[in-house]
Amino acid sequence: MDQALKRLREPMTLAGVFTLAAVSLGLRFLPAHLLLAAVATLVAFAVAFLLLAIGPDAWRRTKLIALAAMAALALLLAALTPPLGVAQVLLVIWVACAVSLLEPRWVVAAMLPLNTAFYLLMLQSGFGAPLTMTLINLGFQSLAGLCVHYARSAEESRDRLALVNADLLATRALLADSTRDAERLRLARELHDVAGHKLTAMKLNLRALANDPAFAQRDEVKLAHQLSTELLDDIRNVVQALRDSRGLDLQTALRALAAPLPRPALSLHIDEGVTVTDPAVAETLARIVQESLTNAARHANADTLFVTLEKDRDALHLRIEDDGRLQAGMVEGNGLSGIRERVAAVHGELRLEASPRGSLRLDVRLPA
Repeated sequence: MDQALKRLREPMTLAGVFTLAAVSLGLRFLPAHLLLAAVATLVAFAVAFLLLAIGPDAWRRTKLIALAAMAALALLLAALTPPLGVAQVLLVIWVACAVSLLEPRWVVAAMLPLNTAFYLLMLQSGFGAPLTMTLINLGFQSLAGLCVHYARSAEESRDRLALVNADLLATRALLADSTRDAERLRLARELHDVAGHKLTAMKLNLRALANDPAFAQRDEVKLAHQLSTELLDDIRNVVQALRDSRGLDLQTALRALAAPLPRPALSLHIDEGVTVTDPAVAETLARIVQESLTNAARHANADTLFVTLEKDRDALHLRIEDDGRLQAGMVEGNGLSGIRERVAAVHGELRLEASPRGSLRLDVRLPA
């Protein structure tokens, strides 16, 4: 419902509603015996228009039927109201709707027979200068079609740019974490190999001094030996802490991928014990979630994508499921094939299945 209201508030939809309201005002000049049929035709056209404008993307077949009905209703109104000249406005609306649903070449191919039929109706009704009216009508249709086409292209370019930007942000987050981990590992190695080695040598020398009768009773030697032992233990603890604190920030990267998408929302749960230090595994996880977001939006009309990442013994267990429903069943296209290839590249396992409600469920196991 929220999505339908959002579509209803879009500028193109509101423009169509206001145009239909303006057309309805012109029907009051019709004779009484034609008024009821014309009003019913206009109402049916409005219903088909709203169905096409605010219906979910998954209703493509229904929208195509509505689009065909709108063309027939526009011609019917033209036959009922030839003196008014309001029906051609419906054809302008039809072209705008068709461009948003079909490829331009199919719209152009459909415009020719529609306008030919409109010309013949005007000619049959004795309307003055039917060819001129048809050409003017065709010009307005072309203008509406071009406006919608370029608006749609700009919107798609904006969406692609937002996805690319999100991809870059996620990659940058993973790269920054990888660089940070590499620096921590380098510091841990330096502390262990250099400072640890020299402190071990100092401790051995102090032990030798403590065994010398001339220094055995000196408190300074005992204290120095004790401090060197404690310092060596402290360095070992710091080295271990640096190694244990390694791990890529998957939370930030995955949420960055979902941020530009209006739908579906990402419900993400990562167990506290999960740590990913391998950039290849982290990238695989990010790409799987990214493709799942795309599939849930395009093919399942889902509102939420549920992602859970857990540590299962020596493996990472990723579970993904949405709250939508697959329209064409579970068909493994390029996206799912890409996920399978990525999982295989890091020696993981992938299982695909349909949930009881008809959505896609991914079960992935990757090396920890």
